[in-house]
Amino acid sequence: MTVYDSYGLVGIAGIHNRTTVMVADHISALNGETHKLIETNGYKRGFSSTYPVLYFEDRVMGTKMIVDCVSGLFNLDIYELVIGRNGIWAIDWINNRKQKLLGSIGLDNNCNDSLNGDETMDYVFRNARASDCLTVIDNVSDHFRFDGKLGPMEQLWICSYGHWVTIDNLMNFDFIKIGIIGSRISVSDLCSFLRHWRVGGSSRLTFLFLRFENDSTFFGNFDEDLEIVETNEVRKYRLSVEELVIEGGYSIQRMDGGKATIQWNFGWFRMVVWNERATENGF
Repeated sequence: MTVYDSYGLVGIAGIHNRTTVMVADHISALNGETHKLIETNGYKRGFSSTYPVLYFEDRVMGTKMIVDCVSGLFNLDIYELVIGRNGIWAIDWINNRKQKLLGSIGLDNNCNDSLNGDETMDYVFRNARASDCLTVIDNVSDHFRFDGKLGPMEQLWICSYGHWVTIDNLMNFDFIKIGIIGSRISVSDLCSFLRHWRVGGSSRLTFLFLRFENDSTFFGNFDEDLEIVETNEVRKYRLSVEELVIEGGYSIQRMDGGKATIQWNFGWFRMVVWNERATENGF
């Protein structure tokens, strides 16, 4: 289910493909071509080359209608929700449907949307619930702060504008895999996070990747008490469908005996935690 300011869309996704089933558009998109449409029960129906498009004066109502229609027709629950800033109504609507937990939620940067990005991000973080993945592709101001907790989920991908993520946020994220683009986290912050991890914090985490806002950022000197040692091990980690080969780097050990490899270079930092699940399944 995709909800932007200009349209709503319902599709069905398989492992390797995604098919649009039905679209709800605003009546203003007709551009005077009403003679080509059929009016039924208060809405106008037309077709693109591949899927039906329904036109509504109230696009929110229309989006709800096509979701109910498709989910009922195929006997499917909504698995993935992708929204722009004006689509946050869909979160409460889905929560009230009392269906099973969403699998994936995405907040997209839809330039036609008018709501404040800070308010939207905060609302999504506090109200959206999913089992698998939270993906954020939207901007917030330099003043944005989030003081709550995220998760538990399997994956968090902040695909741009991750400058707002503080060390406290990172410690409170309950995910198995985390990727953040645009980070401003410092060497001191990372040392604090590694201490937190060594004593049992972020216990489900197996993968952390930070791409820094400043490409020249380099982490070359970690505190001695972390007991980080160089390693020449070569290991594999499955990241979704992609298998990463982790060559060399530095090894760090948790108090309970668990180990991780950390690597860094100009502009990025990566940490992979090795345990039975991570080695076999990438989780």
